[in-house]
Amino acid sequence: MVASVGGRLDVIVVGAGAAGLACAADLAARGLAVRLVEADASPGGRMRTDRVSGFTVDRGFQVFNTAYPQVGKRLDLRGLRLRRFTPAVLVATPRGIRRFTDPSRDLRGGKDLLAGRVAAPRDVLAVGALSARDVLEPTARLRSRPDTTTHVTLRKAGISEELIETFFRPFLSGVFLEEDLDTSARVFHLVWRTFLRGTHCLPADGIQAVPLQLATALPSGVLLTEAPVESLTDGGVRLADGTEVDARCVVVAAGPRAAARLLPGLEIPAGRTVSTVYHAAERSPLTEPTLVVDARRRFLNTCVLTEVHPHFAQDGRALISTSVLGDLSPERHGRLLAALAEVYGVDTATWETVHRTTVPDALPAMPPPHPLSRTTRVRTGRYVCGDHRATGSLQGALASGARAAREVLADLDGGRKQP
Repeated sequence: MVASVGGRLDVIVVGAGAAGLACAADLAARGLAVRLVEADASPGGRMRTDRVSGFTVDRGFQVFNTAYPQVGKRLDLRGLRLRRFTPAVLVATPRGIRRFTDPSRDLRGGKDLLAGRVAAPRDVLAVGALSARDVLEPTARLRSRPDTTTHVTLRKAGISEELIETFFRPFLSGVFLEEDLDTSARVFHLVWRTFLRGTHCLPADGIQAVPLQLATALPSGVLLTEAPVESLTDGGVRLADGTEVDARCVVVAAGPRAAARLLPGLEIPAGRTVSTVYHAAERSPLTEPTLVVDARRRFLNTCVLTEVHPHFAQDGRALISTSVLGDLSPERHGRLLAALAEVYGVDTATWETVHRTTVPDALPAMPPPHPLSRTTRVRTGRYVCGDHRATGSLQGALASGARAAREVLADLDGGRKQP
């Protein structure tokens, strides 16, 4: 149960995911009386990590990208004890495994690309030109490009349908959680830019280390956990135990469905569902921390997490993470094991299933034309933020929370300019 809260706050933020944590931090830094209420026992939203029988497993396969601007602004990367993936993707094709490497980072590792086993020379040049443009252009120019689908923008860049089907479609299906390459080209270009500029890694304690670090930086007393919100009131919020908390403003930083429940009439995007299964094996089927995708799209991606960090399994076995779109039925799981046996070249019959999870609304759908950011104001004193209001990523969530804080401050200060 939650104790009664006396006095009137300036702002209540509902939901301690990345967006809510960023919003509360920025408001508290400006001296406002803020309370961040979270239904769960700990902060994190969709960025959660479980400990299961000695294994460290995230709720859905997660990758942390160091190139996000909000990440550099808000997080102590050294404190996260990051463990890196290789700057490459292995593609399982009918002709065998092909390595797609950024040759600017690993020239020798890019031999499949440079030798034409992954792409024809014209495709190599086209991908190089697209990548150079995305890395070097100012972000404002990327944002202002006319929007279309990812598939159309890849074709316009001169990339062949063969390379799209071999690499881009299977790889980006795991990024955007959709197989049709219908995601906004603006979103694709910004994401591709961060892939090229950043390092892909995981915190040594799992992805929830990220929101936990953000929560630790909050002033004492701001975060209130195990406090689900039942409804919004004229003067604030009503918690599930009947406690009413008064505030001048309420920011709903919950997921899209929860936000729509608290703010009836709120328009929310369609959600993408993903399932992830974790297997334990006596030996590692791939002795490198590299993501594997499937050109036949029997799964989104798979990797050996203990090659990223051996402590993800305490008993010395290998921990393999594999994700698929939608739900994972027992029949589908059997077919998945057969596909993994083929891809890794090992017998998967002895693999132990240690955990599985399905995440509804893991990402918002982002078809064109997609606004990369939108106002968080819903009506007077009511705001909403989250990656469903920006781009489906940690960057999108943090940026949306920051925008909510700016708009709250502007409104409470009577429209005076904020720094």
